[in-house]
Amino acid sequence: MTRLHYSIDIDAPRQRVWDVLWDDKTYPEWTSAFMEGSHAVSDWKEGSTVQFLGPNGDGMLAVIEKKIPNERMTFRHRAEIKGGKEQPAASWSGAIEDYTLKDTGKGTTLIVELDTADELQGDVREGVPEGAPAG
Repeated sequence: MTRLHYSIDIDAPRQRVWDVLWDDKTYPEWTSAFMEGSHAVSDWKEGSTVQFLGPNGDGMLAVIEKKIPNERMTFRHRAEIKGGKEQPAASWSGAIEDYTLKDTGKGTTLIVELDTADELQGDVREGVPEGAPAG
């Protein structure tokens, strides 16, 4: 697996960025850049599962390994969801997806780190704006 790293400075306080990332109403808005109609099903508590789903109901199952409100959310991916059923995740099982928010004094730096199977790296880069860091 390869670990990809991304960061962006946002002109908003950490609380606002956190709310946009994990609120059930705004999560589908920002994830639409990757897949229109995507959504998450979770109670968003540490130790709980999260279903990251596309509009057809297929997606991924993860566990919230770490949650520090307004600071950090870490997921460990466990399985794929196909036809409403959990399937082994194959090469990316156990992959980590980590979101960290840091106060800059003028706003927030959002740092995203994620593991990806080497054969999926091209898929992860699709939809990333031109000039974005390569990871």
